Amino acid sequence: MGQLEGKTAVVTGGGTGIGLATAVRLAAEGAHVFITGRRKTVLDAAVETIGPATATAVVGDISDLADLDRLYDAVRVRGRGLDVLFANAATASFATLEQVTEEHFDETFGVNVRGTLFTVQKALPLLNDGASVILNSSVRADDGVAAFGTYAASKAAVRSFARTWANELKGRGIRVNTISPGTIDTPALDAATAGDTPFTKSELAASVPLGRIGSPAEVADVVAFLASGQSSFVLGANLYVDGGENQI
Repeated sequence: MGQLEGKTAVVTGGGTGIGLATAVRLAAEGAHVFITGRRKTVLDAAVETIGPATATAVVGDISDLADLDRLYDAVRVRGRGLDVLFANAATASFATLEQVTEEHFDETFGVNVRGTLFTVQKALPLLNDGASVILNSSVRADDGVAAFGTYAASKAAVRSFARTWANELKGRGIRVNTISPGTIDTPALDAATAGDTPFTKSELAASVPLGRIGSPAEVADVVAFLASGQSSFVLGANLYVDGGENQI
C-alpha cells in the first residue's frame, strides 16, 4: 500500500463494477480519486465506499464534451495535476450484423471510442510528466463472439489508440497502456445476460480456462500495477485479465 501516496487519479465509469473496484484500490494506495458517471445516486454511494476524504464525484457522460470539461475543471481546482487516468467508462449491447441500427452503432462508438478519445485529449494539459494512462479494452476485441461485433470493434479501436498515444506522449514520460478484461462479474454483465440474451453467466464461466468468472478487484489489481512505478518499463502494452480465456 502507499504506492500512489499524494497522487491524483481519475476513473471514468467509477460508480460500479471495475471502475468502482479500481477507485477503491487506487485510494487505498494513497491517491485522491475523481470518479465520474451518469447517475448521481450511484456516485454518491461509491464515494462512501471509497472514502469521502479520498474521493470526489463529478456527474457526467464521457460522450458529452462539456461534462468532460466539468470533470477536469474539478481536477484543476485541486491544484496537483493528474497522475493516473483510467479511461474505463463504456457501453455494451448485443446486436448481430443484421440487427445493428444507426442508434446502436452511434451509441456504442459515441461512448467507447469518441468518449475515450476526448477523455484522454482533455486530460493532456493536466497530466503530470510521468503520468500513467490506462485504457479499458476487452478480450471481445479479439475473439469474434457473435452479436458483439460493434462493441468488439469499438474496443479494438481503443487498443489501437493506446499504441499511438503511447508513442505520442512518451516524450513527457507519460505511459499509455491497455487492459483487456475477460468475463468479469459486474452489474454490466448481469444486465447483458438477463432476459432473452445469447449467453448466460454459467456458459460464459465455462469458457474460461480457470473455470470461473473474474472479479472487479482482480482487474483493479492490474490497473493499480500499471498506475504505479512497478510498471515503469511497460509502455503501449495490452495486459489480459481474463483467466486465460483469450490465451489458451
